[in-house]
Amino acid sequence: MFELSVNLEWLFGERDDLGGRVRAAAELGLPAVEVWGWRGRDVDSLQQALRETGVELQTMCVDPMGTLVDPATHDVFLAAVEDSAALADRLGCPYLVITAGNERDVPRVEQRRAVVSALTRAADVLVGHRAVLLLENLNSRVDHVGTFLDSTAECLDIVDEVGSPQVALLYDHYHSLVMGERPEEVLAGRVDRVRHVQIADVPGRHEPGTGTVDWAHELSVLRDLGYTGRLGLECTPTTATAQALAHIRRATS
Repeated sequence: MFELSVNLEWLFGERDDLGGRVRAAAELGLPAVEVWGWRGRDVDSLQQALRETGVELQTMCVDPMGTLVDPATHDVFLAAVEDSAALADRLGCPYLVITAGNERDVPRVEQRRAVVSALTRAADVLVGHRAVLLLENLNSRVDHVGTFLDSTAECLDIVDEVGSPQVALLYDHYHSLVMGERPEEVLAGRVDRVRHVQIADVPGRHEPGTGTVDWAHELSVLRDLGYTGRLGLECTPTTATAQALAHIRRATS
């Protein structure tokens, strides 16, 4: 069975602060948690809760996220990478998440070149830091209409083009399924580029077990491909978090 990592933005909403949500996760035996942006939040409380409970911070986002398809934003993006990497070192977080941004009204090849350039420069910034930058593609059919990167294959191609151990893939199983992809096809022979997997059911992006996904099959595919990391629960619960987690554990065991 895969270890689970819980997104604190959507789960444990019964607690107001991040520190309280970490403690709630620990009470339910969860080994890791995830957050999105960190600026303007009580990171001291988060750090204290992580230390007290032994829960690990699995992922956090580069903040501000940036728009990699636009070269004019790259200097701001790189500064954000540097700041976020320093905080990741402090919090013991191994992964920083980034997306490419929405499409611009310029040739696609130029936008892709800009993404590769931004990630290549970011890889240099991350040398000497703990964190690896995880590029995530999003679905353009439901949640992120207009996003530049909605294909796992293209996302992997970009990771390969950058060619740095500081840059890898976050495979969001939900986004991939919404786009009609099959993990056994898009990850075949390249699962070693995947550092983290996030899951939610389809449709609805709720907890696994509430939709139409055959989780026994999907998780066996990930195991057969060779993925051994954690599963990030980036889903909106349909019930109280403790009940949703019990449902998830049954669906993913």
